[in-house]
Amino acid sequence: MINHFCKHPLWEVSGQLAAVAGGARPADLVITHANLVNVCTKEILADISVAISAGRIALVGDASHCIGEGTQVVDAEGRYLAPGFLDGHIHVESSMMSAGEYARAVIPHGTTGIYMDPHEICNVLGLPGVQCMLDDAARTPLKAMMTTPSCVPAVPGFEDTGSHIGPEDVAETMEWDTCVGLGEMMNFPGILSSSEETHAITGNTLKAGKIVTGHYSLPENGRGLNAYIASGVRCCHESTRAEDALAKMRLGMYAMFREGSAWHDLKVVAKSITEQPVDTRFAVLISDDTHPHTLSSQGHLDHIVRRAVAEGIDVLTAIQMVTINCAQCFQMDHDLGSVAPGKCADLVLLDNLADLNITKVWIDGDLVAENGSLVGEFAPYTYPEWATRSIHIRDTITPETFRIPAKPEHIAADGTVTVRAIEVIPARVGDYERHVALTVQDGLLESDVKQDVLKTAVFERHHNTGKKGFGFVKGFGIRCGAMASTVAHDAHNLLVIGTNDEDMALAANTLIECGGGMCAVQNGKVLGLVALPIAGLMSDKPMQEMADIVAGLEEAWKEIGCSMPSPFMTMALIPLACLPELRLTDRGLVDCNRFCFVDIEV
Repeated sequence: MINHFCKHPLWEVSGQLAAVAGGARPADLVITHANLVNVCTKEILADISVAISAGRIALVGDASHCIGEGTQVVDAEGRYLAPGFLDGHIHVESSMMSAGEYARAVIPHGTTGIYMDPHEICNVLGLPGVQCMLDDAARTPLKAMMTTPSCVPAVPGFEDTGSHIGPEDVAETMEWDTCVGLGEMMNFPGILSSSEETHAITGNTLKAGKIVTGHYSLPENGRGLNAYIASGVRCCHESTRAEDALAKMRLGMYAMFREGSAWHDLKVVAKSITEQPVDTRFAVLISDDTHPHTLSSQGHLDHIVRRAVAEGIDVLTAIQMVTINCAQCFQMDHDLGSVAPGKCADLVLLDNLADLNITKVWIDGDLVAENGSLVGEFAPYTYPEWATRSIHIRDTITPETFRIPAKPEHIAADGTVTVRAIEVIPARVGDYERHVALTVQDGLLESDVKQDVLKTAVFERHHNTGKKGFGFVKGFGIRCGAMASTVAHDAHNLLVIGTNDEDMALAANTLIECGGGMCAVQNGKVLGLVALPIAGLMSDKPMQEMADIVAGLEEAWKEIGCSMPSPFMTMALIPLACLPELRLTDRGLVDCNRFCFVDIEV
């Protein structure tokens, strides 16, 4: 794959690199006396120097002959030099920060490149919104490599989005220099049923010689997984069991081990390589979704490498999983992922391999971060006004909007109706369908905090259609109050959950007024609010400010009774109809095992 993310293509500077390596001309930069983390051979090489010219590595070894009058020399003093870290699957929008602020947050943690899937903003604003994110990212040194959103909507026919991406759109983006592949193919039912449109989307990617990334969330590793991989899907981050990750690697698929702010799969999936004597070349560490408070308090890929080590993966293997393995997955290892001649000079200098404290970061041979801070500034970027006015709900929302009449024919002799409820699982992406008996009150179905069952609604917010779906959720532990969010994967309609109709209406209207975001209310008072005016998904505020605001929302969640980690991320998956078992969209309840609509009442 042609790499448009380096300072110079190799063919343009190959003669210059050869001259530097041979001593005929001096290097721009030489890093001396490093302990090299060689991910090619999984070993530490002592007292190594690296010569850099034109943003690429010319020589690894003894570089004394590469030093000239104008050469900058950096003495590593025995610290560890490793390739820059690569995140193989990330939705920048889930950081709630703009692409530029996200880059500012992750670069000091050693992240030099990301493979971003901007399907959140694409679901709201289409490809023009994606282009805004790319323009925002382009002003930073971070290599923001785009995978075209493949599923807008995620599961056609089950939700209403702000845009639609078809095979022609995918073919168009494959010509963009920023595009390296196709975003996660969540429509695995379309792949397995040989849907013509779905295979045209993956086919246009393959025709362009680029990578199809995956999302296979079924706990099935036989004919379905084989069919999915045979269609050309190269990687998948949806393994939640060790056997799933192992099966994918055995079939030549890159298994991406996820450890995000809310999805903590690593503890389980790490066993696929720690308890099996298998080669780890097909294992990759990724974040998928990371909130600002995680970035500020724990880090990015450096944190995930530490987590991998804590789960029994040796540190060199873990570093391979965020460098060369990721680069090979995207067929970009000729430029990225290792410290070797000809490669881009994307490097991190670490104090040690225990706590992975990163002291310097270079991208294309330029120092971009030092001792936890970005070096230099980049130009500002302002999102256009149309990107900040994305809430379009037809009907005025009042407490009466949330009334759910019980069907008389379903009322049992004891005055109850059995309903389907979505039971969420803390720190996991899946959920369970539960059947719960609710007592009918004045002919209406209401929340029942004693059973931890809360009324839920999703309002279409893109085209003023007036569509809305109702259901019940279980597992949040809320005693009194309501929560609302326009971060509601993947259509990002307005999602509201609560114990009473008055607080639910207040939560919904609070977000409509501020242009989107997330909030928690109780007894007519807004306890926490994260305003996200960019597509209802992001803010242009810096990381620490966003971290403090999000922390305030977390405290509000705790105040109303919820103690699960990153509950707003768990809440945001309630409408995602490509994940089992039961979901709620603006069109109604979806059985995500059979892919059909079902009634609230059983």
